[in-house]
Amino acid sequence: MIELKNITKKYGRRKALEDLTLSLPQGKIIGLVGENGSGKTTLLKLISGLVTPDSGRATFSGSRITRKVASNIAYMPDADLFYPYFTVGQLIEFYESQFVDFNTAKAKEIAQFLNLSLDSKIKNLSKGNRGRVKIAVTLGREADYYLLDEPFSGLDPMVRDDIAKGLIRFTDPERQTVLLSTHELKEVEPLLDEIVVLRGGRIIAHEAVDVIRDTYGKDATSWMVSLFREGS
Repeated sequence: MIELKNITKKYGRRKALEDLTLSLPQGKIIGLVGENGSGKTTLLKLISGLVTPDSGRATFSGSRITRKVASNIAYMPDADLFYPYFTVGQLIEFYESQFVDFNTAKAKEIAQFLNLSLDSKIKNLSKGNRGRVKIAVTLGREADYYLLDEPFSGLDPMVRDDIAKGLIRFTDPERQTVLLSTHELKEVEPLLDEIVVLRGGRIIAHEAVDVIRDTYGKDATSWMVSLFREGS
């Protein structure tokens, strides 16, 4: 269980996160949505131990989150941070050397599923295929949590569909949680168990997708739009 209690994170005078409290149980696919600058990336970095809160407490299984949490949490940033001279196969080997929970056979299976050649050099891949590579090496880990920062950003519908299918096929819904930030809520809604909505560094809603449909009688996108209209 990941638990954040009264988290505030500042960059200079700007509060990226303010008095944020959130619990993330295992076995869920959770969408993290909000406007640009709402704090989504900061929240993912904080959970992954890359940044520390200025106040509040962030814990994983009861222990304070530090960089050591990387052994249990797989973080996929929005930016491409790969060595361009690596082939896909060499990148998989590199990840195997960095993470004790990395499953090379699984990563290669995901790469094959996503139509990636292990011999292709990263620098020669299209943006869509680099997105596929990021998913293959991230899900290749047997982590408790996967944190994905805008995994669908700028990708064509076919690539987004492949990645969505990969998230379902190559994660264990009983024990692994996926937290993904996205602007493509309409397309990923069928994948999601829950949605967390950020605005101005604060959580303004956290609901199960089934509750949104049954209680509010709306799809997730319409529900989110109404939230922002009510709060504006």
